[in-house]
Amino acid sequence: MKAALHRAHGDVDVLEVTEVADAVAGPGDVVIRVAVTALNRLDILQRQGPALLPGFSLPHIAGMDVAGTVVEVGSDVDRARIGERVVVNPALHCGACGPCTSGDDGYCPEVRVVGGNHPGGYAELVAVPATHAYVIPDSVAFEEAVTIPTVWSTAWHGLVVTGKVRTGEWVMIHAAASGVSTAAIQLAKKLGAHVVATAGSERKLEFARKLGADVAVDNRTGDVVEAARRATGGRGVDAVFDHVGPALFQQSLLALRPRGRMIFCGTTTGTQATFNLPHAYHFGLQLLGADPYSYAEFEEMLEYYWTAGFEPVIDSEFPLDQVADAQRKLEAGDVIGKILLRP
Repeated sequence: MKAALHRAHGDVDVLEVTEVADAVAGPGDVVIRVAVTALNRLDILQRQGPALLPGFSLPHIAGMDVAGTVVEVGSDVDRARIGERVVVNPALHCGACGPCTSGDDGYCPEVRVVGGNHPGGYAELVAVPATHAYVIPDSVAFEEAVTIPTVWSTAWHGLVVTGKVRTGEWVMIHAAASGVSTAAIQLAKKLGAHVVATAGSERKLEFARKLGADVAVDNRTGDVVEAARRATGGRGVDAVFDHVGPALFQQSLLALRPRGRMIFCGTTTGTQATFNLPHAYHFGLQLLGADPYSYAEFEEMLEYYWTAGFEPVIDSEFPLDQVADAQRKLEAGDVIGKILLRP
């Protein structure tokens, strides 16, 4: 099969498109002919190095988000699954350890991630456990389905499970045009919340407004704290959802109401954040790290998505041979939604 991989860490020039051995189904697996995969920030970080996930090895085939057709099944899988159109939950838990058997499989010590430390979707074929391949409704195209796994599971876990966002609350969402944030804006609105979206250009802010953001503010030239206060009559937002990291961490805390919730899950601008401790404890602010989503949550999120009428946000598409151009565009940051790659 044809695949895009890298044998060393470095710039995009380490990526190569080549022939590798076909993916093979283990007893409980399905082999999927990949219709389309989607890029994620992890693809770039692990290509640049050092690898972020334990169990990572070179050469590596990235691609966490995968949609396609089942073309082969393992000996323990019903052959009736051949021909199914499926989308993949990329978090492959072992199912047997303590965290897994207690329903806390996000902390499985043996977890594998498709495209992270398990061969991913930058290829014509990918093998995954049959339990992690979900049938796509006939009304949903592969291109829409592939935008769901990583960004919608992250938004769902952050807003619904960790942040417990409720009807009538105000939520500030940073990096409004990113994949995760375009999902988070739509989800927050569906939950009945009001949204203050922040981004670094008017083009991105206008798109956030189209997705339903009530207020949109430039987080480079504007004052996000003032925007939050003005929108809420001086009180501050109930919650902030952030995957940017240090660049906006202190401003996010200042934008919160007393006992507000800071939900964070990303490090786009670095791994060390500095903030004013007296302000945080005096106002009883809650710092909520959005940990890994669980297997059960993924299915709940999918079932919600299929019937909610959300809008897939696709920036652009590239053929597999242009994988370097696709990653270069994601690195540059001038992206709205997801970049797709077609093997």
